Amino acid sequence: MESELGLIEQSFISRYSLWVQEALGELADSFTITDPWISGHPIVFASKEFLKMSGYSMNEVVGRNGRVFQGPGTCRRSVMEVREAIREERDVQVNLLNYRKDGTPFWMLFHMCPVFGREDGRLIHFVGVQVPISRKPRRSGGRNGVGLCEEGSRMSEIVYGSCRKEVCFDSLVDLGRVLSLESALDDADSRDAGFNIEESCEASDVEKTRAATAINNILSVLTHYSELTGRLVCGKRCSLSGVGLLSSALNISLGRIKQSFVLTDSHLPDMPIVYASDAFFKLTGYARHEVLGRNCRFLSGADTDPSMICRIKESIQNETACTVRILNYRKDKSSFWNLLHISPIRNASGKIAYFVGVQTEEGCKNQVEHGLSPEMRQLSAVGAVRIAVRSLTMGAGPSKS
Repeated sequence: MESELGLIEQSFISRYSLWVQEALGELADSFTITDPWISGHPIVFASKEFLKMSGYSMNEVVGRNGRVFQGPGTCRRSVMEVREAIREERDVQVNLLNYRKDGTPFWMLFHMCPVFGREDGRLIHFVGVQVPISRKPRRSGGRNGVGLCEEGSRMSEIVYGSCRKEVCFDSLVDLGRVLSLESALDDADSRDAGFNIEESCEASDVEKTRAATAINNILSVLTHYSELTGRLVCGKRCSLSGVGLLSSALNISLGRIKQSFVLTDSHLPDMPIVYASDAFFKLTGYARHEVLGRNCRFLSGADTDPSMICRIKESIQNETACTVRILNYRKDKSSFWNLLHISPIRNASGKIAYFVGVQTEEGCKNQVEHGLSPEMRQLSAVGAVRIAVRSLTMGAGPSKS
């Protein structure tokens, strides 16, 4: 838990000035910010208005995904819209029925926007604004209705089960859910509206404008405080140069793998790391922003055997797997023996997309887990990475060559 909280704290400290949270706290809108690079895509910031309207405390929200905000009447179709927007790293506006801590349902306009690094175009955060829908609900119209939520209270259990499965499959949906709920909380008037979950609500133009304005205000704060650290962000992807980019979907899939590993892109100069697991950060002591974009050689030190490095290079050049025992160094300069397994990862067309490096610290107490040897755990991690990459490159268009 401490390591997770540390990652959440670093989510802001590494990118923005220390004063950003205070500045965001002064905004009057209901919103949350989530980090798709942390396993489970948790909320890393929640506004005061969101907490006030939702009935949740900061400790109950930060570090959790959005599934806790879903309920029986939440529309699966709307959740799917949010999920697809997250996968494609784009904006989305949907009308959603979510629930407060006390179980009260409410309709809201949920507007989500990605935040990108200005220099490399990498996805950094998602901002989700919630605006309560105050106009009277409009009945969905039965069989031919066009309301966003087609399932009514009689189908609530089916809808709820479907939504839950979607969230479990892709925790990014959680973000949509979380943010969705929060949005509803934005206005106390909706508490007394007495909405029937069989009726769907549509946001007015005024409410849509309010959501867009809130997004712009939040992005302005994030941009300003990122300038103070020199690690600028923006609401539009400005550049695709530098370190390779992973899709949100692949990032989420890789986040489920608990082993220490890194993914490198051999098609980019100096084979930079484009993904590193939470277990890798814990093992080495480095933070995410200190790892991504660098070659793995930064783990080597004065006593690292050059012949092991040569074996690794030969393996990569020959596009074959290899296992070496190599002396590596943590951020605090302490050394450890790393049983390193490297293997090429091919996409759906059979071409090499990445190389994965799986690390196991020799002599670690957790070396044997669930009856599996370190070697079997490494092969299991490689297999999981292969499945994630291949499944997400099927039908995805031109592949790396």
